[in-house]
Amino acid sequence: MTEIVMDQTPPLLQGPSEKERKYDRQLRLWAASGQAALESANILLVNSGAGTVGVETLKNLILPGIGRFVIHDNALVDEADLGVNFFLDDDCFGKPRAQCLANLLGELNPEVEEDWSPKTKDDSLGSLLKKSPLFTAIMYTYPINHVELESLEQYSKQYKTPLIAIHSTGFYSYFTVRLPGTFPIVDTHPDETATTDLRLLSPWPELIEFAKDMTKDIDGLDNFEHGHLPYVVILLHYLDQWKATRNGAYPSNYKEKTEFRQLVRDAARTDNPEGGEENFDEAAAAVLKTVAPFSLPSGLKEVFEYEHKDTIEERPMFWIIADGVKEFYTKHGCLPLPGNVPDMKAQSKVYVQLQNIYKTKARRDAAEVLQTAQAIAGAGREVDPAEVDLFCKNAAFVKLINVENGGDTAPLGSKERLQQVLRQEVANDQMAEMMLQPMSLFPIYLALRGLAHCGNPSADKTQIVEAVKSLLGDDLSSEEYGDFLEKLGKAAEEVARAEYGELHNISALTGGMVAQEMIKIITKQYIPIDNTCVFDGIKSRTQVFRV
Repeated sequence: MTEIVMDQTPPLLQGPSEKERKYDRQLRLWAASGQAALESANILLVNSGAGTVGVETLKNLILPGIGRFVIHDNALVDEADLGVNFFLDDDCFGKPRAQCLANLLGELNPEVEEDWSPKTKDDSLGSLLKKSPLFTAIMYTYPINHVELESLEQYSKQYKTPLIAIHSTGFYSYFTVRLPGTFPIVDTHPDETATTDLRLLSPWPELIEFAKDMTKDIDGLDNFEHGHLPYVVILLHYLDQWKATRNGAYPSNYKEKTEFRQLVRDAARTDNPEGGEENFDEAAAAVLKTVAPFSLPSGLKEVFEYEHKDTIEERPMFWIIADGVKEFYTKHGCLPLPGNVPDMKAQSKVYVQLQNIYKTKARRDAAEVLQTAQAIAGAGREVDPAEVDLFCKNAAFVKLINVENGGDTAPLGSKERLQQVLRQEVANDQMAEMMLQPMSLFPIYLALRGLAHCGNPSADKTQIVEAVKSLLGDDLSSEEYGDFLEKLGKAAEEVARAEYGELHNISALTGGMVAQEMIKIITKQYIPIDNTCVFDGIKSRTQVFRV
């Protein structure tokens, strides 16, 4: 009988896919979920004027792999374009700028689908918006005519599409992000050390049992075992000792925490070869941060107190899960446990046991929130457990962007809001002058807004200043705004000198900033600006305003 010898060659390890190799660095930033959101994004750029800043923004979205982009641009390529736009060449002269830009930008990433408009005389922005697949986000550059701007604003309101306005002229630029209502961010990517939640002042039974089992004969442990006690266990043990001599009270102020820290330090052995114990040093260093009562983070408090205008059935899933977390907080007086355990000196098997205790508690908390959220959502809607897990892990760092009025007394985009910011910035400048701090960039923002309001690319300094007064609904008396008027005049003079011309380096830098904010919005990760960023290319400064 023939003996069959089986091939014992181990299977080949599966390496990263071609896409994973291509996008390796960015996958480390926003993971596969963020990349999937990018690849499903459909972006519209309404390009006008010199047309450089919008293209530079689009470049920085195409390279990381958005799914599709469309450029709407009514201009034909002229000599000025060839001098300022790197995505046009001599062969483009006289051709539709949208077509040339789409073709050359598309070469950056063959996986991205490109399109352009208008292709016929009858094509308009309105017809493009009607026939195209739903846009994920829309960008437009200044100058833009009022008819097209109204079409974009109506579309944004109807389909809840983020709208990004970009203005780059000379050495100055700004961009404004208009989000469709309140915009929640769950995955804000806080610093890893900030997410540590060990619950030392409110341990659960499994953690208490684990700590007591390891420290029941702490003085009888040999040097190796004593020097490898996890600092969580050390702190829990000495917190019990502290409570026993303080009527059950934990260290509550800086003086008491300092005393407790010294208690922990004094417990370290020094008769070993190392002359000390690293795990006890870790425990002492962690006292001030980890021995602290729970307090509800301000961002999450804002979520819990948010007043809804729609019914539960109409609310996005974020708010259903948020209500589930709120009920958990009301019941337990704390948030669901994130479940992560920081690195610490310990034996590997002990550290894994500790990790499992925290992970098990985190899964149990998330399951409770899921059950509550499902009850709130009702039988007709399915709550995704993965969304609940993500929310529970990041609950302390959830952030709301574009909250209606956001505590401001005037609505965003109104004259009253502009006036409010103006008064605040004038007051800030007076303080900054005394403290030798940089002055506000608000005059630059107003000068650019004034140029757009004029509707005349050749507007002079006086016309721009008058347009600003019209925007503000204020004559800006020299008695009240003397210094500000002088700064506004200088900014208006520089803007008028540029005559809507763009400097490529300024537009390229601005395009990078805009693309970064758009990626945050598309992936719903990290915290986007709220809501306007101004760049001064002369002094290399940026400043964010809420206008």
